[in-house]
Amino acid sequence: MAEDSPFIVDADWLEKRLGEPGLTIIDASWYLPAQNRNAHAEYVAAHIPGARFLDQDAVSDPDSKLPHTLASPQYFAQYVGSMGVSADDTIVVYDGPGLFSAPRAWWMFRVMGVFQVYILNGGLDRWKAEGRPVTAEHTRIAPCVFYPDFDASRVVNLDEMRRIVGSGKSQIADARSPGRFAGTDPEPRPGVRSGHMPGARNVPVAALAENGELLPGDRLRKVIEDAGIDLSKPIVTSCGSGITAAAITLALETLGHTDNRLYDGSWTEWGGLDDTPVVTGKE
Repeated sequence: MAEDSPFIVDADWLEKRLGEPGLTIIDASWYLPAQNRNAHAEYVAAHIPGARFLDQDAVSDPDSKLPHTLASPQYFAQYVGSMGVSADDTIVVYDGPGLFSAPRAWWMFRVMGVFQVYILNGGLDRWKAEGRPVTAEHTRIAPCVFYPDFDASRVVNLDEMRRIVGSGKSQIADARSPGRFAGTDPEPRPGVRSGHMPGARNVPVAALAENGELLPGDRLRKVIEDAGIDLSKPIVTSCGSGITAAAITLALETLGHTDNRLYDGSWTEWGGLDDTPVVTGKE
């Protein structure tokens, strides 16, 4: 699957290139508490040879009260530079299940000006199941200078999101589960209301992948259009805290839709305020 996505590489492609100069592999795994998985502990126990661990919490803006807020270009550059990642590298990111948190790392690097960045089809779980090489050996890192080229136009903040919801000038695609979107399931973070933004459409992250692989283009298109999204018009992606929204971004870009942006505060910000409009139900 996903042979038609220019942003995905398969395991055969990556395994043949392990150890090549200029290839950087990044474990970008992150999990919800309900998934009961410890991303860093799993990385220490077994990772693709040469992979570095990108902590989705630590790479976030340290001054933000929200989880996973995109860091400043300077902070991001310092963090990934200390990992030995250069903007000139060919970067392959992966997570455990395949398409959960890896798209967020893919999106961050793209927003920071790196376009030779790809996602491993099937993730580490598939890689291990197929008997491909893993190691517990510490990856030796030579820190370097990462030169960011930040594109702020791809990120939506709260004030602009208020205007978008009020005017309807962009469609909103929400990657949370149907229960959280409808408000029938509680939010995992305390103090956050249930429901969704008026006018938003639900495109659950789980609907975009099968067996850890991005769906083929025709099926991706159907999932998105069946959710009520018009691919000829602007789209803002959102989720719980900005992680899985990037999976919708990946799907949109795969389909050639480039007029999309990501609401970084996502539902944790919107649902955590008292003065933002919230609706419940499937629509």
